[in-house]
Amino acid sequence: MSFTLLSSPLQGFTDFRFRNALNNQFGGIDTFYAPYIRLNGKFIIKNSYQRDLLPENNVGLEVIPQIITNDADEFLFVANYVKELGYKELNWNLGCPYPMVTKCGMGSGLINESQKINEILKKVHSESDILVSMKMRLGYENSEEILKTLPILDSFPLKNIAIHARIGKQLYKGGVNLEGFQKCIDIAKHTLYYNGDITSVAKFREMQELFPTINHWMIGRGLISDPFLPSMIKNNTLEYPENKIVLFIEFHNTLYQQYSTSLSGATHILLKMYHLWEYFSLSFSNPRKTLKKIKKAKSIKNYEAAVADIFNTEKNLR
Repeated sequence: MSFTLLSSPLQGFTDFRFRNALNNQFGGIDTFYAPYIRLNGKFIIKNSYQRDLLPENNVGLEVIPQIITNDADEFLFVANYVKELGYKELNWNLGCPYPMVTKCGMGSGLINESQKINEILKKVHSESDILVSMKMRLGYENSEEILKTLPILDSFPLKNIAIHARIGKQLYKGGVNLEGFQKCIDIAKHTLYYNGDITSVAKFREMQELFPTINHWMIGRGLISDPFLPSMIKNNTLEYPENKIVLFIEFHNTLYQQYSTSLSGATHILLKMYHLWEYFSLSFSNPRKTLKKIKKAKSIKNYEAAVADIFNTEKNLR
């Protein structure tokens, strides 16, 4: 069965620079979801959101913008904005698990407010022709929340519902709830996409066997920790390319150069790269030691030396 691979949006990670570098270096992702736009009560699109969605920054990529909100007017404002840029679809984030979002009644903190969801979707569909899709978790407190909300969604012409098979309260801890996802399959009338813990080709194959009716698969953190993963899934291989470390070095250097140019000051650059290495390190022989070297680098010069040392060590192991 043919399938589609999607990049799940991660705030602070999967911006246009990352998307382009990944696509050019590795490929494998069919559609990228942009990190969410949040208005914070002001009807102003921040410059960073604008840059991320500019068509000239996403040439050759299929990108779907995303919004996080609990307000229909905000939704419509962003819908009009992305339409002006040429986008036909807007994804609504009901999945973000972070307390600073959920305590405001957004992200996964909104899933159990089925009446509010209904009101927002009703207004959006009556006043805009934007195609709406959803990104959800199974709930915030428990996995029953989504089961009460899915019937409400049945009355709207949603393109799809992507479900991360955890509850918000878990953040990213603990395993995915595959039984909970199956319950969604059993009652949902919309097309469902699967998201959660696709971290290897073997894991992807396992999920395919478990859910044979699903043909859209979202990869989030697994994509950052192993950027080879989408192309390996597409090529149906467990083997990394022989020049794996060389390809990764090119990928890293592209990102490092772009963030060095776009971010102001060593502190911001080092922090950005450190957060990326929290994931990158997982693909290296000694993740803990690798990340420790990056963390200890308190200057650009030391960072570059640490990275060179990490890459040389890895080359010598192969």
